[in-house]
Amino acid sequence: MPHTPPTLRVLVVDDQPLFRKALAGLVNAQLDMTVVGEADNGIEALERVRALAPDVVVMDVNMPVAGGVDGVRAIRGAGFPTKIVMLTISEEDDDLFDAIRAGANGYLLKNIRPETLFDDLRGVMRGEAPIAPAIAHKLLDALRDGPPRPHAPAGSGEGETALTRRETEILQLVAGGLTNKEIAGQLTITEGTVKNHVHNSLEKLHLSNRTQAAAYTVAQGLGVPRPPGPARP
Repeated sequence: MPHTPPTLRVLVVDDQPLFRKALAGLVNAQLDMTVVGEADNGIEALERVRALAPDVVVMDVNMPVAGGVDGVRAIRGAGFPTKIVMLTISEEDDDLFDAIRAGANGYLLKNIRPETLFDDLRGVMRGEAPIAPAIAHKLLDALRDGPPRPHAPAGSGEGETALTRRETEILQLVAGGLTNKEIAGQLTITEGTVKNHVHNSLEKLHLSNRTQAAAYTVAQGLGVPRPPGPARP
């Protein structure tokens, strides 16, 4: 009997019906994905997440009534751990940083190729943080100028958040845009070991996802990676 891949349940949030329906059709054409619902603003997104329990939300940034960043805040504020990937035309720094701070797991531009988007949606479910290359460069450039550094909650001792040498090394590679598999290959360790180090680092630093970890790594001066190069074979 042929193996059937698990179905990734997707919620599409965009205020433009034509784009929303077109994207939903492309997603539904994937054997391992299905669109469980649609919404046209951030508040409706929360209602759909509550009612439909999607695995991942693909959401625009600029929408009337309530934008995508408002939607991220609402979903996170309600306690839902649902993966959220912003899909937008906006390359504005404020939109990017606001989305990340609110708890978005990725930030992609609408000029992305469909097959790349689908790969990124699968990747975000594995704990990856998809960011459009142009946006990644802007993120690193802005962080080099010295954004505010994250701080540990009151009462935390320095020793409680100190990273090991290996954790620091892996976060540097995360900030460089490498996936867990690529990091494992470069360091000659297992992918599971990489995942454990990333998880432990997030716990120590009181961060919620890889995107925030990448921002923290650069902001703390732990090493500014080179901009991502061509995809590796």
